[in-house]
Amino acid sequence: MTMTHAVVLIEAERDALSTLGSALAETDGVAEAYSVTGEWDFVAIVRVPDHEQLADVVTGEIGALPGVARTQTMVAFAAYSRHDLEAMFSIGE
Repeated sequence: MTMTHAVVLIEAERDALSTLGSALAETDGVAEAYSVTGEWDFVAIVRVPDHEQLADVVTGEIGALPGVARTQTMVAFAAYSRHDLEAMFSIGE
């Protein structure tokens, strides 16, 4: 099954910095959530079956969480991981 993957950058309101991470992690479709340094406060990794669900998660779920000031979403063209790459180049050891 093909999945749609996206990285969502999230700016939080100051009073939500201590609670937003756990709220993101509990959101359906959010595989991982990280508190980060820099211009953005959180990064959420979203994995859903299709683009329609991606829109629902980003605008309907993440964007509606208390304390979310703004988001920027980057949809992945392809997903790679160390595990995937090792399997691709494995010679059946």
